[in-house]
Amino acid sequence: MDIRTKKWLYDILQASREIEEYTAGLGLEDFERKGMAQAAVERKFEIIAEALTRISHADPAVLRRISDSERIIGFRNIISDGYDVVDAEVVWDAVRNYLPVLIREVEELVRV
Repeated sequence: MDIRTKKWLYDILQASREIEEYTAGLGLEDFERKGMAQAAVERKFEIIAEALTRISHADPAVLRRISDSERIIGFRNIISDGYDVVDAEVVWDAVRNYLPVLIREVEELVRV
């Protein structure tokens, strides 16, 4: 794995951990009421997706080892292009159900 790919993986980890920090102790209802937390989480998902996009061009084999990478990239497109239809519940579901898997997989990749 080249140094650029490793850097992007670390960017994914950093953004993911920041999402965890921004949502720590919150439930869905709290998240829905906290516009700043929603905006911050959405921005971090954009960063994660951009890093995945860059990895897809530089090292597709690494991208294939990340579950739902294409879905995450598509999610970024919804967040940035469809800003007016982003559902906080969908974002919350991504935080609770998909982010932990992403973190685990990326941590494994950077250990290799």
